[in-house]
Amino acid sequence: MNFVFDPINVVNIILCIVITVLGFIGRNKMESSIPLFIAIAFGLFGISHIVTLFGLHESWRVILIVIRTIAYLTVVWAVYSSAFQKKV
Repeated sequence: MNFVFDPINVVNIILCIVITVLGFIGRNKMESSIPLFIAIAFGLFGISHIVTLFGLHESWRVILIVIRTIAYLTVVWAVYSSAFQKKV
């Protein structure tokens, strides 16, 4: 396991952390679960960026595809729910 410093991944991790924290705070202040879904999705994106920083992206390729797919589908669900005013 080699740490591969990539400024883009570091910035992505920082932003994922910020969005995740804000999503959990937003969930506590709102009656909607949409911020929670967004927080979960960006938490998953953060995990994929951490795996990449530690140089494991080649051996974790299939797992990363699954993690990112789940994260994107979670964002799709949150946006869909928001667009059509569904209470989640």
